[in-house]
Amino acid sequence: MGAIRKIQRTPSGTFFVCLPKDWAEHYGLKRGSIVALSETSDGKLLIDPEYSVAPSPRTIILKPGPYLSREVIGKYLLGFDIIRVEAKENISFEVRETVKKTVSRLVGLEIVEEDYSKIVLQCLLEPSSFPPDKILRRGYTIAAGMHRDVVNALVNVDVHMAKSVIARDEEVNRLYFLLVRILRTIIQNPSLSEKLGVQPIECLDYRLAASLVETIGDECVRTAFKIAELKGTKLTDDLKRLIVEFHSISFEAHENALKAFFTGDIALAEEVRSMREKIERAASAIEKSAKGQSLDVMSHILPAVSTLQQIYEHSVDIADLVMPKKL
Repeated sequence: MGAIRKIQRTPSGTFFVCLPKDWAEHYGLKRGSIVALSETSDGKLLIDPEYSVAPSPRTIILKPGPYLSREVIGKYLLGFDIIRVEAKENISFEVRETVKKTVSRLVGLEIVEEDYSKIVLQCLLEPSSFPPDKILRRGYTIAAGMHRDVVNALVNVDVHMAKSVIARDEEVNRLYFLLVRILRTIIQNPSLSEKLGVQPIECLDYRLAASLVETIGDECVRTAFKIAELKGTKLTDDLKRLIVEFHSISFEAHENALKAFFTGDIALAEEVRSMREKIERAASAIEKSAKGQSLDVMSHILPAVSTLQQIYEHSVDIADLVMPKKL
């Protein structure tokens, strides 16, 4: 528990409370200093001792090493504004390529300075311009398109379309990393939380929902790789029809799950869970029909459909995050 202060009142009726001395001295406050006061939606009063002072960019220095890519991504997710990669001697071509490839995966991160012994990366994003709901919606739109196209690719054994699905997964990952960065920034910055209308407690649900959407994209990629293994073998018309019917149910499930997540619609979230019997029946029908194909084809079709079935399970997990919106 923080410091406790008693509210006092002047003869003229003004309420006031004393600030902790150690806190005021730490931030260099004195008689006449100006602080900013802001009220949160839940009634808390925030005191900003650095009113009108631009925050200093957070900087971190990394050394080239075998896990440099992971370290850069980690610091980006933690909200660092400037990431300096510095070496005692020349930075090798391989390290430079690793840095450039990593930067391409992270929205807003750019190489702003480079010489023989250092590479300076800077995140040029303004967090208040990226509401979490818009990032999540965009990521879901891409993942949903991947789901739709990978089923078409499976039905038609279209390897070209399958490769297109695989290529789009990188953009889903980029948006996921961006959302995690924004959510962590919100948690550390109450004023940003108020500006974007997202409470810190909601950030956990956004993070989980985004992770599940990203995983839906991954399931589509796994299915796409299975399509390449079919080597152009055509499916029977009955099997095609059953796969399309299965996709229709699964697609409706994650579409409703995301809609329920954004609106707080509990009834719609329950509908997603109640679709399990339909999904299982559709998957069972595909398994029976697949037996009419050659053993080699069946060994690829069934794992592909099983992977797609996991998309429904992720939809249920998203639906489980749904909480009614406060009035």
